Amino acid sequence: MHRNNWHLSVAIRYFTLKRRAKSFFLISFKTGADMSQANFIVPKPKNEPYLSYAPGTSGREALKAELDRLSSKEIEIPLIIGGEEIRTGDTAPVVMPHNHGHKLGIHHKAGRKEVNMAIEAAMDARAAWAATPWQERVAVFLKAADLLTGSWRYTLNAATMLGQSKTPHQSEIEAVGELADFFRFNAHYLTGVMSDQPESPRGMWNRVEYRPLEGFLFAVTPFNFTAIAGNLPTSMAMCGNVVLWKPATSSVYSNYYVMKLLKEAGLPDGVINFVPGSGSQVGDPVLESPHFAGIQFTGSEGTFNHLWKGIASNLEKYHSYPRIVGETGGKDFIFVHNTANLDEVIVAAVRGAYEYQGQKCSAASRMYLPESVWPQFREGFLGEVAKIGMGDVSDFSNFMGAVIDKKAFRSITEYIDFAKKADDAEIIAGGGYDDSTGYFVEPTVILTTNPKFKTMQEEIFGPVLTIYVYKDAKFEDALKLCNETSPYALTGAIFAKDRYVVKQMCDALRDAAGNFYINDKPTGAVVNQQPFGGARRSGTNDKAGSKQNMLRWLSARAIKEVFDPPTSWRYPYMD
Repeated sequence: MHRNNWHLSVAIRYFTLKRRAKSFFLISFKTGADMSQANFIVPKPKNEPYLSYAPGTSGREALKAELDRLSSKEIEIPLIIGGEEIRTGDTAPVVMPHNHGHKLGIHHKAGRKEVNMAIEAAMDARAAWAATPWQERVAVFLKAADLLTGSWRYTLNAATMLGQSKTPHQSEIEAVGELADFFRFNAHYLTGVMSDQPESPRGMWNRVEYRPLEGFLFAVTPFNFTAIAGNLPTSMAMCGNVVLWKPATSSVYSNYYVMKLLKEAGLPDGVINFVPGSGSQVGDPVLESPHFAGIQFTGSEGTFNHLWKGIASNLEKYHSYPRIVGETGGKDFIFVHNTANLDEVIVAAVRGAYEYQGQKCSAASRMYLPESVWPQFREGFLGEVAKIGMGDVSDFSNFMGAVIDKKAFRSITEYIDFAKKADDAEIIAGGGYDDSTGYFVEPTVILTTNPKFKTMQEEIFGPVLTIYVYKDAKFEDALKLCNETSPYALTGAIFAKDRYVVKQMCDALRDAAGNFYINDKPTGAVVNQQPFGGARRSGTNDKAGSKQNMLRWLSARAIKEVFDPPTSWRYPYMD
C-alpha cells in the first residue's frame, strides 16, 4: 500500500474507534496474548436500582427468609489460598453485634506461614492472570455483578445485616447496589483507560499498553462497608494484578460470602487470596516480601501510618516502588447559614449522623449553626432524634442497630462520658448505652461552647454529633474554624439558599473535604456520581470507584514503532 493511503487508512480507523468509544463500552487494545478477532462492545453500565423492602414487596419477605436461614446455622470460615480452603486451628467466634450471644460461626486466622503460602500462590497465578486478555478478566466481574443483583442479592444483604448490624436499607444500598456498581463501573473505567492512546504522526505508530504491576498487591479492608471490602481487591485484580486480601475480622462473615461469589463468577484460583487475621501477623510478612508491589487500604489513620512506615523501612527490598493508596478517617461537618431551610437540615443531620450508627467515614460528626436559627432547629431536631428506633436489625422498624464490637463500644462511650463531665459541653439528647445484649449506643447530641472541644476535633466513629452555635455576625470566623479545627478532610456539607453565600462557603472550605455537599447530608456517595476520597489526614484521595483509582493499579508501557527508519545519522542543519 502506498504510504499516503496507509496513513489515511490508519486515520480513518482511529477516528472510527474514537467515535465508538464515546457511546459504547469498547474493548480494543490488548495487554496479553489474545486470539480475539473483534473489538468487543458491552452495554454502558447504569447504577443498580435499590429495593425498598417496603411492606407488601416480594423482596421484603425474601430477605426475611434469608435472615432466618443464615441466623439458624453456624458456619466455619477458612482462609482461601490458591483456591484451597485452609484451616489453621487458630479461630475466633463470629457473632451478631446486636445480639453478641448469637454465634454465626467461627473464622480461622492466618499467621506468617499462611501469609507466605498466599504470596507464593499469588505469584504462581500472576503470569497466567496477567496474560489473560483484559476483556476476559472484566467478564468475571460483570458476571459477579449480575449474580450479586440476582440470585445472591438476599444472601449478601442478610450476611451484612447479621454480621455488621446494618438495617435493610443500609445493607441494600452498599452490599448490593454499591458493590455491583463498583464491579460494573470499574470495568467501564478500565475500558476508557485501554482506549486512551497517543497520537501517531505519519511514518510511525505510537501506542500504550497498560500492564499489571510487577509483584502482588495487598488489600486491607474495613468492617463498615461490604462494598469497600469487595471493591479494593477486585479493582486491583481487574487490572491484571494478583492480590492478598485481609478483611477486617469484624466483617469476615459477609466478606467470606463475597469471596464465594467471586469464585462462582469464575475468578481463577490464586488471583485473590483471602487471609483474615491480626494486623501484624498478616501485615508484617506481606511488607517484608520483595514481591510486594502496592497496597490499597481503608481503615484507621494510625494503622495506615504504621503500614506506610513499614513500607518505607523495607523499601530497598522491593523490585519497584510500591503504590500506596489509602482512605483513613474523617471528622465530617455540616455547616449551616441562616438562610438555610431548617427542615432540610434536620433530615440531613439525622441521616448523616445516625445512619449505620455513625460508623461511616463520611458520617456527620460536628455541626456549626447560627445563633438566630438555633432555637428552632434544636426543637425540631431533638424531636426527630427522640423518634429513632434502635435494636435488632431483623426488626425492620428500627433505624439503628448496634455498633460493631466491644472495642468500638468502649471507645465511643468514653467520648460520651468525657462530655458528661466537661464544663464546656452538655449532652442534650441520648448519652445512654448498654452492651448486655448487643453493643447499643443511643443517638447522642453534644452541645459545646468550645469550638475546639475534643468531640469537635477527634474522630469518634459512632452515633455522636457535636454542635457549636456561632453568632451570625461571626459567620466568616466560623467558616475558618470549620476549616482549621480538624486534621481530616473527607466529607462536608453546607446549607444555604443565598447563592453568593453558597459560593463563599465553597471557597472558604475548598480544602476541608474531598467530597463536598451543597444542601445535602455528607454521606451516601454513589459510584460514577461522586467518586469518594479525601485529603489531609483522610488519605491519598485516589477516589475509589473512578478511572483515577484504576490507573493506580496499572503500569504503562509506551511503544513507538517506526515504519520507515532513517538511514543516515546526519541532520539537515549540518548540510
